[in-house]
Amino acid sequence: MSVAEQPVSRVQWLPRERLRSNAYNPNKVAAPELELLIVSIVEDGWTQPIVVLPADGDGLHQIVDGFHRWTVSADPRVLKLTGGQVPVVVVGLDPVHRMMSTIRHNRARGTHAVVRMAEIVRRMTDEGVPQRTIQKRLGMESEEVVRLLNRAGMPAQVRKVAPGFNKAWVPGRG
Repeated sequence: MSVAEQPVSRVQWLPRERLRSNAYNPNKVAAPELELLIVSIVEDGWTQPIVVLPADGDGLHQIVDGFHRWTVSADPRVLKLTGGQVPVVVVGLDPVHRMMSTIRHNRARGTHAVVRMAEIVRRMTDEGVPQRTIQKRLGMESEEVVRLLNRAGMPAQVRKVAPGFNKAWVPGRG
């Protein structure tokens, strides 16, 4: 398949009202993550199209992947970005293939490794990003940020709040 034949080469903008959910998607997203998705679209723009089937007899496109992006596209903050239009790619898939595609899209998203996430949060705080900003923009609770900072290493944190400790301080050593 050439580059021009790849679905992403055929992104188009459609009114969100022309899309509908499918009846088989097992993926659920909690409210805090939906809010984070809104923040992501508002701050970064639409970076991923919604995958849909060709229009049915009613002119509606069934969603294969991107149900949650479509859901949050109804939020006023997202609506005003593109006037209610959402990016889509249309794919022609048989019923079994479309269910498999939905599951693959859901499962291929992966998870965050705690240590790497802790390193990122530590770097952000070292760069001067306030914990409240990290919480809001990454959709975290205060205690989650603190746990990640603790996981990334207490010495740096202790040096900031207790300047008497120097780089030679190591947890567990007297």
